[in-house]
This record gives sequence, structure tokens and C-alpha cells, in this order.
Amino acid sequence: MKEVCEVSKKNQPPEINLKGTLVSVFVVGIVILAMWIIVYLMYVGR
Repeated sequence: MKEVCEVSKKNQPPEINLKGTLVSVFVVGIVILAMWIIVYLMYVGR
């Protein structure tokens, strides 16, 4: 049983660090939210 676990671990790709992906998603989300707020304020201000 132990050998099967070791073999399956060798076949898996190395784990990928997703911190950069998380930061990118937050940045894109903040940009979209900021655009919505700016457009809303332009609409209310006219």
C-alpha cells in the first residue's frame, strides 16, 4: 500500500504557487469595481 502512494505522488505534477493568480484576480476586480463607481458618480453628478 505504501508503494502505491509513493508511485501516485511521483506521477502528479508539482504544486503550482497560485498567490500571483489571486493577486491578479483581486486587481482586476478592483479595477472593474472602480470603473463602475466612477460611471455611477458621473451619472449621479450630471
